[in-house]
Formats: sequence, C-alpha cells, structure tokens
Amino acid sequence: MTSTWRLWDRSRWGGGHWLIEILNAHHVELDQEVPVHQKTDKIPYAPELQFHVWVLTHAVLPLVLHQLYIYFFGYPSPWLVFFYYHFAFQFNAVHEVRVLRRLGHKIGFLDGDKHPRDGVPDVGVGKTVQTLISVIVLRPMYTVFLAYRPDEGPSSIRWGWLIFETGMYALMIDFWYYILHRSAHETENLWRFHRTHHLTKHPNPLLTAYADTVQEFVDIIGTPLLAYGSMKLMGFPMGFYEWWICQAYVVFTEVLGHSGLRMYAGAVNPWTWLLKLCGVYLMLEDHDLHHRRGWKQSQNYGKQTLVWDKLFNTAGARVEALADNIDYVNTVELPLI
Repeated sequence: MTSTWRLWDRSRWGGGHWLIEILNAHHVELDQEVPVHQKTDKIPYAPELQFHVWVLTHAVLPLVLHQLYIYFFGYPSPWLVFFYYHFAFQFNAVHEVRVLRRLGHKIGFLDGDKHPRDGVPDVGVGKTVQTLISVIVLRPMYTVFLAYRPDEGPSSIRWGWLIFETGMYALMIDFWYYILHRSAHETENLWRFHRTHHLTKHPNPLLTAYADTVQEFVDIIGTPLLAYGSMKLMGFPMGFYEWWICQAYVVFTEVLGHSGLRMYAGAVNPWTWLLKLCGVYLMLEDHDLHHRRGWKQSQNYGKQTLVWDKLFNTAGARVEALADNIDYVNTVELPLI
C-alpha cells in the first residue's frame, strides 16, 4: 500500500488526485504530527451520547430543510430529492472524515507504535475515487427509487417506530454482511473478490469502500437492500425518511470503523446500550484487528455489532481497548463542525 502521491509534483496528478484534494478528505495532514502511543498506554474514553448527537444532527438537518421546501414550494420531484440527498450524503461523509482527521492528530491511532495508517495507494487513487462516487450516488438513488413517496414529507416519519427501526436495521444489515463477509474469507473462490479490500492492514476512512467491483456491489447495494427487504417483510414501515436516518447511523459507523482512532468507542445505534449489556458491542479496535489478520485466520466479521461474531464464535480478543486500559478522565470530544 505505497502512498506517496501527495508528495509528487502536482503536474503529475490526475482527476482522482485532484478530487480527493479538493474534497480535503485526507486522513492526516502531512505537516502535522500524529501522537504515537504504546499498547500498554491507557486509551481515552469517548462518551457515546455525542455520537448520537452528531449522527442525528447531520441526518435531521436535511430533513428540516426538506420540510421547509415543501411548506414554501410544494413537494419536490424524485429527481430533485435524489440530487438533494446525494449532496447531503456527500457533505456528511466528507465532513466526518475531516473531523476524524483532527481527532487523529490529537489522540493518535491504534497500533501506531508499529505502523502508521495506510494512505490511499498510488496505484489505487482512481479505484478509490470511483468507489467513493459509487457510494455517494447509488445509496441515495436506490433509497429514493424504493422508498420515496412524492406526497409524503419528513413530517410523515413514524417516530414511534424509528428507535426500533434504526436498531433492527443495524442488526439486519450486519447479519447479511456477516454471512457474505465470512464466506468471502473462508471460500477461496470468493476471496478473490474481497482481497483488494484487505491490501490495507491499517485502513483510513477513504479506504472504507476500497474493494473489487463485486464487493462494491455487495457493500453498496447488496446488503442494504437485503436488510431493507428483511425489515419490510418483518412489518417495519421503513419509509424513505426513516431509512435515511437508519443509513446515517450505518454510514457513520462504517467511516468511523475504518478510522483506526485510538479511543474507547465503537459502532453507534439506538440499541447500543443493549448491545453493551449483552457483551456484543463492536469496538473500533475489533474491525481494525480484522484488517491485520490473514484471510482464513480472520475474526470480527461484523461491522455494526458483535452479535453474529459472538453467536458463531468468531469474535477475537482485543489488544488496546481492554476494560482495564481505559482512561475515563481523558475523554474524547467529537466536534459537530
């Protein structure tokens, strides 16, 4: 995963290099130090409530603006809704990457005493950008296509259902992802579609969706649609706006889970308190350790919970995020802006 392109003369850059630069979606600043900690050093604690505030603020604001548009101008067309939520999705994802970068320069990264975070590889800039564009275009597109109703606005959200939907959606998308992900690791014919994603042993948020085309389809379209279909079959309303909030939680965790930030934090959804109580809470370090392992020796296949890893005995031991290695005084704050 050689990544030197940010040091090249910019006359050598192509469109992909410039897009990443213009979006300012780098995982670290080249001119700023990153603190390095030994694994025995205590890791700072990140209070969970701030993650919910972050996700809901960035998910609800577009809904409020959408409702105001309806009040003044009437219901927008599906195409206008698609472009609007496409840009909202892109803004939220890129903004999260920038916020996490600032945190990285404050608290450092997991396994930082052995290896820095991988950058976007010189040979994979185009692939990274292509996958990034696919995510921010296709997820809003199929959400609009399947769930948007032109005569319903954000005020139609079934608030009584929402807390159940967001928690169950995380569980269901993790179920389908676990099955497909573990199959890709344990079946040689499927591993060839997944191995590109594992070229990074120390991923950063831009490498969240860095993968072969088949895995791109599974991650971007396959598992979300399977989860959505499963939810509908179970009787959940799963309207467009509820699904938007469900995906806001999932995408936030996907980006956070590939950041490698050295803090006691993990996947966030309204059921997190229950997952912690049952010992199936997915920590940042869990997925980070998954990337450091080989293909058939890997563990921690879930990306939203440890429910299925615990159930099928594929959860691995942590190294830094241990219960007796937490600094509850040195807390981490996640800025909203």
